[in-house]
Amino acid sequence: MQETATVKIFLVEGDPDSVRTAEISNWTGKAVAGPRSQLELILQRNEATKPGIYFLTGINPKTGKQRVYIGEAEVIRSRIKSHLDRDFWKTVIFFVSKDENLTKAHIRYLEGKLIEMTKVTDRFELENTNSSGSRLPESDSADMDVFLAKVEQLLPVLGQDFLKPITKVTALPKKSGILSCLIKKVKASGRPTENGFLVLKASEAVLTERPSVKKYPYPSTLRSQLISEGILIQESDKLVFTKDYEFSSPSAAASVIHGGHANGLREWKDANGVSLKELEQKDMTSQAMDIDEE
Repeated sequence: MQETATVKIFLVEGDPDSVRTAEISNWTGKAVAGPRSQLELILQRNEATKPGIYFLTGINPKTGKQRVYIGEAEVIRSRIKSHLDRDFWKTVIFFVSKDENLTKAHIRYLEGKLIEMTKVTDRFELENTNSSGSRLPESDSADMDVFLAKVEQLLPVLGQDFLKPITKVTALPKKSGILSCLIKKVKASGRPTENGFLVLKASEAVLTERPSVKKYPYPSTLRSQLISEGILIQESDKLVFTKDYEFSSPSAAASVIHGGHANGLREWKDANGVSLKELEQKDMTSQAMDIDEE
């Protein structure tokens, strides 16, 4: 569990979708973030003249998946300008030290760690999978691990969650256990997460889609994407998940499994046949009672 933190966000243009800076109390680091359309304004800032680490994020036009480039630079401004020929990225975030104590070895160490963390979470595609990395003295690596933890805290605040583990579940599944979705001798297992719904590896989905997908094609489009990425493969008369996969909602997950639109709050049930909707209602009632008792 991460430590509590007070975060200060400054809207440079007064617009939350434009250039922003972010800091954490009692930390020497600082983040600058903004859209590619405001790149000139971002790179004019004094922070862009310093060494640091940076993230370029966007959508891979070939796969439709979210993609990130993770890099390090002794001068942020110069390095980011060298990436203008990469057309996938639409946002940039970089981190520097306010007391200017980041060395080349430090930022190479951070880059290596961040690339490995992104591979493990497997949320975004990586534009660059290799890093030079760096070995540091024990005291320096301890300091950089603290810096890394703060970066991990600030990225979601700035709208990027590629370092966030998808298997972190909400309080509900801890009480109710794994949920199941059943249809036509096909069974899938999963659980709610903070960002949607996680379907577990080896879960099954129907092979034949419902006629309704012609009118409401979203489930079919998503199934095609998962098949093309090898996340869903055909085994006999059904489709099978080759890995855990996090959907944006319980209904998105159920719709892929059913081969057509489905209400995930009703279709996902615990071992006693209690629906996710009922479980959520019980959980809210329990929380309200706890508050009243306080």
